[in-house]
Amino acid sequence: MERQVTVLGILSSLWGALAILVGVSLLLLAAGALAVLIGPDGRPVGFAAGLTSASFAIIGVFALAWGGAHVWSAVLLRRRQPLGRFLALGLAIVNLLVMPFGTALGIYALWVLLTHDGRRLFEPAAT
Repeated sequence: MERQVTVLGILSSLWGALAILVGVSLLLLAAGALAVLIGPDGRPVGFAAGLTSASFAIIGVFALAWGGAHVWSAVLLRRRQPLGRFLALGLAIVNLLVMPFGTALGIYALWVLLTHDGRRLFEPAAT
């Protein structure tokens, strides 16, 4: 089970990095739409550019936070921190709705982290 948790950490890092890349791309698109709004020819498309810019910015910030949460949970999983398991389980449940790769990652995370051996890896060591 040790190997599966390591693989889950790597996959979660990759999924988070991809979400961060999407977030940065959307923020750059929001800046482009804002430039159209502010530019000299922005009057006829002002409402559309403003709405597009705001939408891209909101979704971009959400994608950055989503990706950051995945990377953070991956780091905690690799360190075998109980908070990492809890965070990864929460993200896995939401990932089930993100077809198709998020669903696969969510199912794998639930399988790895909810088995008896997976739970045991994150229990505090008895002293």
